[in-house]
Amino acid sequence: MYGVVTGEVDEHGQPADDTVVVALAGDPLYVGVKLLDQEHRLEDVRLLAPVLPRSKVIGIGRNYAAHAAELGHDLPSEPLMFLKPNTSVVGPGDPIFYPRQTRDLHYEGELAVVIGRICRDVPPEQATDVIYGYTVANDVTARDLQKSDVQFTRAKGFDSFCPLGPWIETDLDPQAFVDGVRVQTHLNGDVRQDGTTADLIFDIPTLVAHVSSVMTLLPGDVILTGTPEGVGPMEVGDEVEVSIAGIGTLVNKVAQR
Repeated sequence: MYGVVTGEVDEHGQPADDTVVVALAGDPLYVGVKLLDQEHRLEDVRLLAPVLPRSKVIGIGRNYAAHAAELGHDLPSEPLMFLKPNTSVVGPGDPIFYPRQTRDLHYEGELAVVIGRICRDVPPEQATDVIYGYTVANDVTARDLQKSDVQFTRAKGFDSFCPLGPWIETDLDPQAFVDGVRVQTHLNGDVRQDGTTADLIFDIPTLVAHVSSVMTLLPGDVILTGTPEGVGPMEVGDEVEVSIAGIGTLVNKVAQR
């Protein structure tokens, strides 16, 4: 069931104590919705992934200069795209499974863009017209497989490698990302990533334009906008929190597959 979250989120991505969820009938991305006379405290509901793309998740690599540098990569001359299957998507509180095929599993906290309608060849100045909202993502990566395979498919595509949540923020001024929205990742309570969207090499309108020039985007498709510097390994039992100011905090633990 879908719902509307009502309440403020502080600068650390934490909701106010009086936050509630109003239930919806329908599907906001496909068939429209109607408010129901059902209201629940946020702490009393289990949040699922706010969107399960029926088509695809598009990742953008090396979109922060410092992150490219920490991995020893040159900066791309145009957005570097890869795909994650929709079966990689999980929600808040769901486990990130550590596959037996890797020995170097990394977190990558990111801002995610959710597409709201079918589109192709979108000019940058019209990008906001096709965006439904924004959420928090963890672009989980098997770093050793990424290096050995060359292609990113296996390294990025295991089940549970795309946590999304805690919800989709639909009321956020796109200019905020230009000015700089803070993106932080905590591992077991310690800050590991602390960046800002002002440092994106390719901004959100450019990403929407570039991706849609290659492939048709469908409602519910997700674009991951890249990760700041500070990526690193996770182990079984670790807890990862990705927070984006004005949106919220996504929390997942690593479990043995």
